[in-house]
Amino acid sequence: MAKIPYETLRPRLATERIMLVGGAGFIGHNVALELRRLGVETMVLDNLMVNSVVDHLYDHPPNPLQAAAYQGFLLDRFKMMREAGVRLKNADARLLNDLSSAFDEFKPTKVVHLSAISSAVDARKNPGLAFDLQLITLRNVLELCRQQQDRINQIMLMSSSTVYGDFESDTVDENTRPRPRGIYANTKYMAERLVRTYNHQHGLGTSIIRPSALYGERCKSRRVSQIFIENALTGKPLLLEGGGDGRLDFTYIEDLVQGIVRALALHTGPGKSETYNITYGNARTIADIAAIVKSVVPGAILEDRPRAADKPIRGTLSVERARDILGFEPEWALEKGYKRYCEWYVERWERARRDHNLA
Repeated sequence: MAKIPYETLRPRLATERIMLVGGAGFIGHNVALELRRLGVETMVLDNLMVNSVVDHLYDHPPNPLQAAAYQGFLLDRFKMMREAGVRLKNADARLLNDLSSAFDEFKPTKVVHLSAISSAVDARKNPGLAFDLQLITLRNVLELCRQQQDRINQIMLMSSSTVYGDFESDTVDENTRPRPRGIYANTKYMAERLVRTYNHQHGLGTSIIRPSALYGERCKSRRVSQIFIENALTGKPLLLEGGGDGRLDFTYIEDLVQGIVRALALHTGPGKSETYNITYGNARTIADIAAIVKSVVPGAILEDRPRAADKPIRGTLSVERARDILGFEPEWALEKGYKRYCEWYVERWERARRDHNLA
């Protein structure tokens, strides 16, 4: 496919009404903001369990500065969505009645399923909740969409690169057989199987997105990209297992959002099934991001550690399919995107310190 200028997607979405289920999180609120910038009617539905300002006030991290910063991240999300005209529905997608009521109210034409525990570590600690947020919510979405196929032309599932498991080669593409490990990756893969089954048996239009190693402003998911800059700011070492030679396909949130919008705008409707890797498309080492942190926070402490035996073996996710079909072109190399994020984090950390009079 010839290159598709991004702004030409606007008229393709002009008549759509897009509901983001579990959309108050890191990915969801960024997608909502971009859809509103493009003039799309957008509703975020979320039970605010994972992204709860109240929880951060009452059950906050032991570091009061960290708690203040995270509260700021969350409040910024809601303020930005409100100012952009995103509709917010506080409802629990695990409850069919809650979700059905929201469908009747908003009448979506496309539904993006984002509901999940965003951390594999947290999912391992609470597998029951991980199952409920990922799969019970998805069952309800699929059933409601099946019953309203005359209006709903696409269901998009936010999956994960973790479905691939340990990479057997430097690069994987969408034809690589998944070998998920752990509750997080397996619930993502089970969700993919459910979505494809509803496509095959009921003709629903479906898209599956597999992102990787996300980073960006207002994230509080405690991925390594966030842990490193936060550790640098609090005097804790940046732990480089195996000298930091582990590789991840680090992806800036703006590249993911671009890919998601393209997949929404260019989907051809009922019966169509698509799966896309939406990443930067070039794995980098943990040592690479440590070096960028060090350039922003010169006092950052780097500390080598033995490689953990259970660490997954990762690499690059090919984005050729998304490039060929969607015209997707990632724009944020690590040196540009991650440095921008680190600089933002330093500024917001210092603002939280000032605003809350913390040492």
